Amino acid sequence: MRYLFYTQPTDMRKSYHTLGGIVMDAMGCDPNDGSVYIFLNKARNRIKLLHWEPGGMVIYSKLLEAGTFGHPNLESKDEVTKSIEWRDLVLIVEGIIEKPDSRKQRLEYLKSLRKR
Repeated sequence: MRYLFYTQPTDMRKSYHTLGGIVMDAMGCDPNDGSVYIFLNKARNRIKLLHWEPGGMVIYSKLLEAGTFGHPNLESKDEVTKSIEWRDLVLIVEGIIEKPDSRKQRLEYLKSLRKR
């Protein structure tokens, strides 16, 4: 399976058709090809994954209570689409690949939950 990260901030009010439009127009891909398309908002506290599976489109969405999602390293500022691996997606969602100071708030919040 291919995982394609859209490098530009995305309005998280967008849904199936408008995210599919970004996939076609900006990324130059077919949203029905079975790939997973990954979108982050400007604040990087919301993520959406658009994926076609037999039967129709699926959107997976996550909103963080604290902290930010990681962002893959880009080769150039003009890069619109970044192909990533499954493990990289997991690291982004879990907040592991970002610089330690930017995820500190999120990790402190998670530690406080364990103490309860």
